[in-house]
Amino acid sequence: MKNSAELLLPANQQRERKRRAQRLQPARRRMTGTVLWQTVMLGCAAAWLIPLLWVLRNAFLPKGTSIGAGWSWTFTFDNFIHVWQSAPFGQYFWNTLLVTTGIFAVQIFTLTLAAFAFARVPFAGRNVVFMLFLVQIMVPQDVLIFSNYQIINEMGLLDTKIGIMLPYFASAFGVFLLRQAFKQLPNELEEAARMEGCSTLGMLFRIYMPLARPVYLSFAIVSISFHWNDFLWPLIVTNSPENRLLTVGLAMFAKSTEAGAQWTDVSAATLIVTTPMIVGFLLFERQFISSFMHAGIKG
Repeated sequence: MKNSAELLLPANQQRERKRRAQRLQPARRRMTGTVLWQTVMLGCAAAWLIPLLWVLRNAFLPKGTSIGAGWSWTFTFDNFIHVWQSAPFGQYFWNTLLVTTGIFAVQIFTLTLAAFAFARVPFAGRNVVFMLFLVQIMVPQDVLIFSNYQIINEMGLLDTKIGIMLPYFASAFGVFLLRQAFKQLPNELEEAARMEGCSTLGMLFRIYMPLARPVYLSFAIVSISFHWNDFLWPLIVTNSPENRLLTVGLAMFAKSTEAGAQWTDVSAATLIVTTPMIVGFLLFERQFISSFMHAGIKG
């Protein structure tokens, strides 16, 4: 019920108050929605951050302190020294860096030529071939593990770095992204380049590739992060420590009898594996977000 002071107001002032209250209601709803959404996002961020903080704390704690019930502020680097000496993580790191960069370098070459052909080179059945090419996106990589293993075995590339990289030298996802970027460029650029005597490859390297730099950066993020964290295929293909990647080496180290119950060692090894990706994200956070916005990748 309205209070007596409001009833004593003139009719025009009462109507003005009602209109003001009606104008404020949408703003209040938007503010309430924003607060609820931010609360949910902070909760999700905390859910992802808590395990990382737990690993970070255990990695620097002494072995006897980590399993205690109390809180300790002591820290040590002995866990990292012990982990680095117990397993060839230096070799694992080099193998992962070599495989990741090698795959990305070959992918840049193959997807650039394929995307340019699908976007700018007319040939019979181009759209049909492109649709068949895109079918690869709908096929999970795990489904192809058996057939890929047979091919790698017949080629004699088991337990080699080339055997790890070979199935990923082509990327239908990258071709799709780059083709869309090439098709959006105006035809006037190509016509002007041809009038200046530029060849087809010259146009590709001097016009199309520089203008599609945000798409290349977006694909680099997806490709490098995926192959740095890839586990199943390297586990199946490799058998020797000389060719294992970081993820496989971490799993072998965590399952070993000496390190299985040592949470400090496992946490230190996990931090060694994940630190490059975390540092890379923190250093290039703005470029990451900007590249995803330009390429239209939805998480």
